[in-house]
Amino acid sequence: MAGRIKVGLVGIGNCFAGLIQGIEYYRLNPSQEVTGIIHDKLAGYGIHDIDFVCGFDVGENKVGKPLHEAIYAYPNMVDWIPKDELPKKDSMIFESPVLDGVGLWVENRIKPIESKKSIEELTSEIKQVIKDTGVEIIVSYLPVGSDKATEFWAQICLDTNTAFVNCIPSFIASDETWAKKFTEKNIPCIGDDIKGQVGATIVHRTLAKLCNDRGTKIEKTYQINVGGNTDFLNMKEQDRLVSKKISKTESVQSQLNTRLDDDQIYVGPSDFIPFLGNTKLMFMRIEGRQWANIPYNMEVRLEVDDKANSAGIVIDAIRLAKIALDRGVGGPIKPASAYLMKHPIEQKADVVAKAECEKFVAGD
Repeated sequence: MAGRIKVGLVGIGNCFAGLIQGIEYYRLNPSQEVTGIIHDKLAGYGIHDIDFVCGFDVGENKVGKPLHEAIYAYPNMVDWIPKDELPKKDSMIFESPVLDGVGLWVENRIKPIESKKSIEELTSEIKQVIKDTGVEIIVSYLPVGSDKATEFWAQICLDTNTAFVNCIPSFIASDETWAKKFTEKNIPCIGDDIKGQVGATIVHRTLAKLCNDRGTKIEKTYQINVGGNTDFLNMKEQDRLVSKKISKTESVQSQLNTRLDDDQIYVGPSDFIPFLGNTKLMFMRIEGRQWANIPYNMEVRLEVDDKANSAGIVIDAIRLAKIALDRGVGGPIKPASAYLMKHPIEQKADVVAKAECEKFVAGD
């Protein structure tokens, strides 16, 4: 069954830079154990079986460039592999419609190409690129708040019979209307809003579940995050954060027997600190009560590279989408979404989601 996996990328930012450079790191260091994935092989597919055959972006310094150059273009910061050492490929970056993909805070960093094409022309060209390059899976890493742009790409996938992996909190795989569309056309989708490998939300929900399972009563909790890349700059625009906060908050709430009142839980990005770069800092606190109503609290500080934290998860999502394609399984891939995403259509405890994901891989 195993072979090559042809993938198209939407939003050529730091996340894809980390994914592509990470794959090259393991190619250059074959003795290194591949960390941050479910298994080295998923139904025979390894991390080196993925071909990134094209990309789509709005930046004038990325459109028209080969992928191996575009992932180093400003404002991207990932430089784990020197630019001149990354293998050159024929994969090109094509123009995507801007729609709501560029927020107010990042306009001076992401300079959109001055397009003279209509949305109809771009749509037709994009579909032709997908056909010509043989794309099987579209992976979207658009900026948070790009709801219209995400819906555009979801529809492109429906129109071209292409699987969709949605890494941001614009709800497609977890939305009943969109999920029904993918199910009716028998096209796989995985989403929404990717969990980090050991990220802020996965740590928060794990500790919240621990407190819940040990019989304590959680009374209030918060998680605040800061970082210095374009993602955090974009999220300074509060209007773009609505779905992000829903996604992160529900991910934690889903692990509790009794939901916290809305004013007793805060989970969300908090600010942009330029010198942090791709470093993300998370500060978390849980307050509750134990036996005899005695109070307790815990605080956690987590520091991670934001892009390394997502790349291993994305590479699993790609391979799981390919397995679904091979088996003719469409609609939201629930085991993969529950294990890899913050806002799946069905929330599950992580240990349960991982077990069900592995059963899916095994064909059970």
